[in-house]
Amino acid sequence: MAFPDNFLWGGAVAAHQVEGGYAEGGKGLNVSDILTGGSHGVARRLTEGVQEGEYYPNHEAIDFYHRYKGDIDLFAEMGFKCFRTSIAWARIFPKGDEEEPNEEGLAFYDEMFDYMHSKGIEPVITLSHFEMPYYLAKEYGGWVNRKLIDFFVRFATVCFERYKDKVKYWMTFNEIDNQFNASNYLFGWTNSGVLFDQYDKPLQAMYQCAHYQFVASALAVQKAHEINPDMLVGCMVSAGPTYPFACKPEDELLAIDAMHKEFFFTDVMVHGNYPRYAEKLFAREGIDLDRTEEDLATIAAGTVDYIGFSYYMSHTVNSEAATDVSTSVALTDPHMVKNPYLKETAWEWTIDPVGLRVILKMFDERYNGIPLFIVENGIGIIETLDDNKTVEDDARIEYLGSHIAEMKKAVEIDGVNLLGYTPWGCIDPVSFTTGEYRKRYGFIYVDKNDDGTGDFTRYRKKSFYWYQHVIETNGEEL
Repeated sequence: MAFPDNFLWGGAVAAHQVEGGYAEGGKGLNVSDILTGGSHGVARRLTEGVQEGEYYPNHEAIDFYHRYKGDIDLFAEMGFKCFRTSIAWARIFPKGDEEEPNEEGLAFYDEMFDYMHSKGIEPVITLSHFEMPYYLAKEYGGWVNRKLIDFFVRFATVCFERYKDKVKYWMTFNEIDNQFNASNYLFGWTNSGVLFDQYDKPLQAMYQCAHYQFVASALAVQKAHEINPDMLVGCMVSAGPTYPFACKPEDELLAIDAMHKEFFFTDVMVHGNYPRYAEKLFAREGIDLDRTEEDLATIAAGTVDYIGFSYYMSHTVNSEAATDVSTSVALTDPHMVKNPYLKETAWEWTIDPVGLRVILKMFDERYNGIPLFIVENGIGIIETLDDNKTVEDDARIEYLGSHIAEMKKAVEIDGVNLLGYTPWGCIDPVSFTTGEYRKRYGFIYVDKNDDGTGDFTRYRKKSFYWYQHVIETNGEEL
């Protein structure tokens, strides 16, 4: 059998994409609460606070805030061993800089975690998943400000102390590497509360945010271990291999450099120091960071216990591609091109199951067998209920099944130390990148549509029963 008996099968969401109740329970505004709806090809807009007449899908989301017990019942019916979600920072500290937390917000998660445990489901919790308080972005400038380290550590410490006997698995910053996605301001804004294109030296601002987050994460790791040594705190990155387009040495060099943008974050958070290639980049680009000796000692002392990561796609680079990023696939690297060997989703994301095994092997070998946790993997599909009040989502079953098959090989053949697997959007969330309901990911269909229709009723899709069987057989039968 490839997977151990204690393998953590489950599913993943984020608070801001499912909870709703955006102004209930004493919660403050977070950076995602002021993002309008969008669609494929129509970007979500950022407004100055909440504006009358604008549409903000996250405000209502799928009403998990009021319906979480019924949803957790469905997760338990599928056999989930764990459920990954986030603690909305602005529910605990509405502005972010308060001395005392909001008790009503803390109590909500107390009750949710208790209910999960009553169903045999282990919480896997992200502290900052695109939900930092809006006030910290507006009044402090976001993570370019060193003061945010203290605010985050206070938030993390309150959570660790409150839930020390209820949550074992934690992650600090969701997809911390995605703020370097220059093609989409959403990532810089939601990761760090910063609009990097407003800076004369955007690259320096990005690295400064990352540095302060490294320090904050390391301090949080140390706090967690002090409060309960059994707690495990991981980083969380958006991961996937970048392939050379051809067997040209120049393409291989480009692929290595592209991977540095990803590995930089795990190198610092796992090894506890800045890699040489990053220091050389800083020197070349004239990047002068506020980094103290105390910061560096903190980072060295607060390395993570595991790597959590999302995997959706791989990338390909071609040294002969255009130099204008507007013509590239990713819009961030001028050399990124389509891979002729891979199919794509409707949103032009490559479908590459083998790439999951590749990145698992890369992490395993680079970090000497550190535990790994696939905390996001999934496919967005436009779906509607059929006459039987279900969805025959064979494409999702094929997608997830093919990825689990490669995951099994990584464990069984390559010896990867894998903690668990939580497919993204186990119950249909609001899409982060497009702000749509119609881009559906889940095993559970939520009756809510972009035109405002729907009553939030939940329906089991075909994949619900398929995944139930996968868990029941511990991944042996796909």
